[in-house]
Amino acid sequence: MRVHVVSDVHGAAEALASAGDGADALVCLGDLLLFLDYADHSRGIFPELFGKDNADRMVDLRTARRFDDARALDQELWAGLDRPALIEKAVRKQYAELFAAFPTPTYATYGNVDVPTLWPEYARPGTTVLDGATAEIGGRVFGFVGGGLPTAMRTPYEVDEEAYAAKVAALGKVDVLCSHIPPAVPELCYDTSARRFERGSEALLEAVRSVQPKYALFGHVHQPLVRRTRIGRTECVNVGHFNHTHAPWALQW
Repeated sequence: MRVHVVSDVHGAAEALASAGDGADALVCLGDLLLFLDYADHSRGIFPELFGKDNADRMVDLRTARRFDDARALDQELWAGLDRPALIEKAVRKQYAELFAAFPTPTYATYGNVDVPTLWPEYARPGTTVLDGATAEIGGRVFGFVGGGLPTAMRTPYEVDEEAYAAKVAALGKVDVLCSHIPPAVPELCYDTSARRFERGSEALLEAVRSVQPKYALFGHVHQPLVRRTRIGRTECVNVGHFNHTHAPWALQW
């Protein structure tokens, strides 16, 4: 059995279409949408609407952790525009391309920049969406937890800690724990390019310690200080920033 795993697709529909080549199934750990590419400020919904110069300004402010100034710029740019309508139109365009690229079968959960309410309209037969639920793949139980925890970035799908912990607890015993964000291990959460800690989950860390799945797979941190570590018998693996690498992580047994 061979399963390919991707995360942080961020608009890479063409690469996603071949991500399942040679695998029995594809697992996607979220962040399909691309609002703003920190490596190429000309890509994404934000620069399409407001241009690269404003994207440069926004990235500079966020990288400097000047979140109040970033929100002020955001409000200035959106003044007088129908924000919900424009964003939904752009999101729908990306989702149409991305969901069409999923091979069969695909098992997917949401990232923190995804919009879960729209997924049922685009998930075709052969794509199973899971959040706080399990699926058996090749005789192994995979548990899925979508979204992220609250941050100053205020991304679309952030879940409060209690609700997130409830989703983790609902999984029970699994062989492979799949989430968008990592367990709360500092070296797994630190992004060396952004030079900051992303939020990891204490509930995921507790599940790893108590359940001891064979693997804990996640993404979210694009340039982690450490891509993998072991906690007891569990191999914790950042499966990579697919938008950058275009290469899935392979799990074989």
